[in-house]
Amino acid sequence: MNKPGVLIISHGSRESSWVTLVDEAVTQLEEQIKQQQLKNLQVEASFLELVEGRLIQDGIRRLEEQGVTDIFVIPLFVSSGSTHVDEIAYALGVKEQPELETDLERFDFRAHIHYGKPVDDDAEVAQMIWDKVKHLSARPDREVIVIVGHGSRYDWFRQRWVHGISSLAERVQHISGVAYADYGLLNPESVRERVEYWSQERGYTVIVAPLFLSEGYFLNTAIPDRLRGLSYQYAGKALLPHPFLPKWTLKQIRSFLNERQYD
Repeated sequence: MNKPGVLIISHGSRESSWVTLVDEAVTQLEEQIKQQQLKNLQVEASFLELVEGRLIQDGIRRLEEQGVTDIFVIPLFVSSGSTHVDEIAYALGVKEQPELETDLERFDFRAHIHYGKPVDDDAEVAQMIWDKVKHLSARPDREVIVIVGHGSRYDWFRQRWVHGISSLAERVQHISGVAYADYGLLNPESVRERVEYWSQERGYTVIVAPLFLSEGYFLNTAIPDRLRGLSYQYAGKALLPHPFLPKWTLKQIRSFLNERQYD
């Protein structure tokens, strides 16, 4: 008899607060799973690196020890353009070769692996971004939201970043009602140019919205450093914590279960 389980994978950090944010979101997810009576669905949160005892292989082992035969993996990353999404897929046997050389070795597992999708441009994510910055909005008809993502120096990964974040910007513009929504990437650098364009050349008030799961170096240092001397509004808030992330995750799980008639 097949038994499904869920493995949520995020990057990991040496900062305990970063790990706590992910764990709190997973706890909320587990509560929603119980409310929807998805009986005996095991959920594990694991990390690509830096969190001892909770790495991906540890999560696989714990699920298999509970009798899980089918593992639905959710890569908790904000873009399909993340090289980590690709290397994890390779290490889980989802693809024969990684698109970029990796030190990540194949994991040991007996269960069937089913690979989900990262955050990208989902409607819930657009709402999360708007919720984090809407208190800064005073005159939507004269405002532009610039979403800032990490990006990639590799062309084929950067193209995925651009596809997802540009679509996400369209959703945010529709939800928020601001005049325009745009995006900038830290790698390669385009953030300063986009903020300068909208604020100095077009005369709009710019609201900068970071596309990162949790706060840290990029929100607190990298983005402000690139925008030093420019006029913009910035709350410096990451996607987590937000109740919509568990909702987004549950939607993926529901789709997986329904497709395979596990309900």
